[in-house]
Amino acid sequence: MNYSDWQELFSLSAAALWSRLGEASALRERHFGPRVSFCVIINAKSGLCSEDCAFCSQSAKAASQAPHYPLLPQAELVAAARQAAAAGASRFSLVTAGRGVSSPKDQSAILAAVAAIKEAVPIRICASLGIVDRGFLMELKAAGLYRFHHNLETAASFFPRICTTHSFAERVATIEAAQEAGLSVCAGGIFGLGETLAQRWEMAQALKTLAVDAIPLNFLHPLAGTLLSHRPLLDPLTALKIVCAFRLTFPERSVIICGGRQVTLRSLAPLLFAAGADSLMTGDYLTTRGRLPDDDRQMLADLGLELVQEGSAPAAGQGALAQTGEDA
Repeated sequence: MNYSDWQELFSLSAAALWSRLGEASALRERHFGPRVSFCVIINAKSGLCSEDCAFCSQSAKAASQAPHYPLLPQAELVAAARQAAAAGASRFSLVTAGRGVSSPKDQSAILAAVAAIKEAVPIRICASLGIVDRGFLMELKAAGLYRFHHNLETAASFFPRICTTHSFAERVATIEAAQEAGLSVCAGGIFGLGETLAQRWEMAQALKTLAVDAIPLNFLHPLAGTLLSHRPLLDPLTALKIVCAFRLTFPERSVIICGGRQVTLRSLAPLLFAAGADSLMTGDYLTTRGRLPDDDRQMLADLGLELVQEGSAPAAGQGALAQTGEDA
């Protein structure tokens, strides 16, 4: 798709959108079949973040009630990974608040947690740790990390209005460092921040240049105390058009629907798959409640879709979950 195609898509009426959803759904079926995968995250270190991202309740600049605590104990992280696998998730991600993990103590603890999860749980391990260097990323890879998550958040031209404590270029450099370390990379953004259609297209082109493996799409859930608390929710049809546009632009890449889907899509949530999504973040988000995995599994069953579980093989002597499908 080129930019004029995006303009046309986003100008469509609800009735005219159906044919484009059919096109996106056909692309999803061609590359992923009827299979959908789940990912689960844990807020492994919360709050008091030095960065000023306008959407985030964990920023020290936000007047929010977000919890703050240090890195969770390894046993708690392993238990959460085991619970995620039992819920049907293919991927489990350790997420930490802050500019990046620079403390040697925290780095060692995260490496040990990744290795422990790899040893005990048949699930692919991901991490979202902010701006980190290639050396640490290589250690994470060696410990068993499968994928590194690092959103661009928005277009380069809009980024300074969302964050001033680090640059868009630093985010790009972190993604490139993760790729150089041999990790799969998950990178996308948040919509409804006040960006224009042209800036959504601009971010998509940046992701295409970076050739990331998976693209998480988030919709702003305005939270009290954040700088964007005044922003309205996107309307459901606009959110569906965003999903559709990304599937049509990235036919073979995994498109994962993450934060804000319940409050934004409301009753239209099942149409995410018609719009081209092949994966969902299920369970709770970082500081807000998510949708129960049982409810998401029922939604897939009602739609005739198959939950595929793509776990890593556990160590000898551990029980394995069924492993089917392709890399997400």
